[in-house]
Amino acid sequence: MSTLLGCASAAAAAPAPPSPAGPQMAVPVTPPPRGPDGPITAAERDEAIEAIARELTAKYVFPAKANEVVKSIRARHKRGEYDKLTTGHALATTLTDHVNAVLRDAHFNIRFSKETLPPMQGGDTLSPEEQARFEVFSRRMNGGFEKVERLPGNLGYLEVRGFGFPGRGFEAAAAAMAFLQDTDALIIDIRRNGGGDPSVVAYLCSYLFADRVHLNDLYFRPADETHQFWTSPVPGKAYTGREVYVLTSKQTGSAAEEFAYNLQNLRRATIVGEVTWGGANPGEMVRLGAHFSAFVPTGRAISPITKTNWEGVGVQPDIATPPDDALRVAQVKLLEKQLAKVTEPELKAGLEARLRELQPQ
Repeated sequence: MSTLLGCASAAAAAPAPPSPAGPQMAVPVTPPPRGPDGPITAAERDEAIEAIARELTAKYVFPAKANEVVKSIRARHKRGEYDKLTTGHALATTLTDHVNAVLRDAHFNIRFSKETLPPMQGGDTLSPEEQARFEVFSRRMNGGFEKVERLPGNLGYLEVRGFGFPGRGFEAAAAAMAFLQDTDALIIDIRRNGGGDPSVVAYLCSYLFADRVHLNDLYFRPADETHQFWTSPVPGKAYTGREVYVLTSKQTGSAAEEFAYNLQNLRRATIVGEVTWGGANPGEMVRLGAHFSAFVPTGRAISPITKTNWEGVGVQPDIATPPDDALRVAQVKLLEKQLAKVTEPELKAGLEARLRELQPQ
């Protein structure tokens, strides 16, 4: 959900097609253009419009919505509404707005590149050069695991900035959870996590359950198949019998939202912060010509518990608070629970002192 892109490790299950129409949401805000703008020809404009119509028809997870989009943009094209768009960013932004007036899909967007785009690799295959670059980037990002810390009161803290690095992400998760093993409670911070790969989500979730648990399903329209994600054996000990709090913000997106959604529905974590971004439809990048590309959602998440997902609504926090205050609020809640249980005067005094430090000034 990295947009949730990878699912190579998922096991195929019997197809479970989605409902004909997904959840309704406000029209997503089109992301700002990236990179330099440039002029486009009428032929390049026409090629991009027809390409997005073709790709949506073939791949978008909800076919009825795709057909509605195609009728709309072709009608606009015929009326000449795109004729005055002579730069790449203008066309990409306008098309994204027009498509999402119908789709209302948080992941969908069209991008312009002034430089000629390379041919797309088939499937999930990376070229050797791309794989080498990815490995270097993965290690520089420490697999998406930003910080692990033991806070006062023996609270564990883990900040995960991205779930996009299978391999290195698994190694970092195992190291972090080994460090946190003897803490009394755990805070997992995904406030700045935009998503990644569902296999990394499943791996980290696996540390939080003693038994095998069904976490999430992903249905993909092109292959008409569903991939299931379950917890699985991981190195070290499971982090069980202790509370887990998860911090969220509106920047918490895609696979990171799945992480919070899974744990909330399974009653394994308390979510603290604000409502998340609201994107639950995984997909793939497609090439629309020499200078345009699009992220087309080809699938949707299906919770085995709710039978739906967080698209358009986000994950609702159990404790709503501004994201900048979420860590403090989580610490206070956990320390107050500890304080209610302790009898040792010295430990009680230490917890009381820490709670006073955490009070807003």
